[in-house]
Amino acid sequence: MRIGVTLPLSDGDTPDGHVTTFAETAAFARLAEAAGLDSIWIFDHVLFRSTDEPDSGIREGWTTFSALAPLVPRVELGSLVMCSSFRNPALMAKMAATLDDLADGRLTLGLGSGWHDPEYEAFGWPADHKVGRFAEDLEITARLLRGERVTYAGTWLRTSDAVLVPPPGRRVPLLVAAKGERMLRLTASWADAWNTAWFGRIDDRLRTRLAAVDAACAAVGRDPATLRRTIGVRLADPGTGSADDASAIDAEAPGLAAFLDELAGLGVDDAIIWSISKSPASVERIAEARRIHLARWA
Repeated sequence: MRIGVTLPLSDGDTPDGHVTTFAETAAFARLAEAAGLDSIWIFDHVLFRSTDEPDSGIREGWTTFSALAPLVPRVELGSLVMCSSFRNPALMAKMAATLDDLADGRLTLGLGSGWHDPEYEAFGWPADHKVGRFAEDLEITARLLRGERVTYAGTWLRTSDAVLVPPPGRRVPLLVAAKGERMLRLTASWADAWNTAWFGRIDDRLRTRLAAVDAACAAVGRDPATLRRTIGVRLADPGTGSADDASAIDAEAPGLAAFLDELAGLGVDDAIIWSISKSPASVERIAEARRIHLARWA
């Protein structure tokens, strides 16, 4: 099983609450690569807004990856996930093909339908029919990345003989974050990988989602073994978690390794760890858990 980490991009990722600088993001990415981790991942939002808190946000992830790619030449780069509503699907495909070339074939393009209405409202994106719009976005992006010429007439989108020139150097893997039946069927129909999050233990919620993605594959006639399964793991500092919180784990490296063993036993291909603490110690803790896990699964 491959082990990756999400990158610091926001004010919530620093001890004193300042917004993460690119230098800090790059330093964390270099630590992850040097520690032997397999992948680094970005989130995609333009604004977080609620009635009870000041506005907050994160650095734009795609731009960050473009700058990071030559600085960390080994690890896989993944988006968890790019919101399809924020970018035209043809532009998304073009960006992915370009970044994958820049990164020597290390990109996984994660896509999702979006969920946070305040950022839609603030920037003027339509917030209705998110899944319906996503279905059109996903098909166009997937077909372009497969090298097809795409003429498409949907409810919201039109293309006429659209094509990526120059063509993608390879078929960039597509990942979809999904849990509802309709989104899972779209995943099974178009994606190479699937993500669900966030977990800190094996529970009925995770088992139900794993069974649901298998059912979605069966519904569209796909072998479930051909879909890469990625699970988001939320990691708290040791001793700070709650026994009632199944969405986070606060174990030391051996306990985290035991959880990774359990995930691998369920057929999970990637654990993507969102460490609340973005420190060298947290990276080493994850790396040590990875070493313990891989030694047992060699």
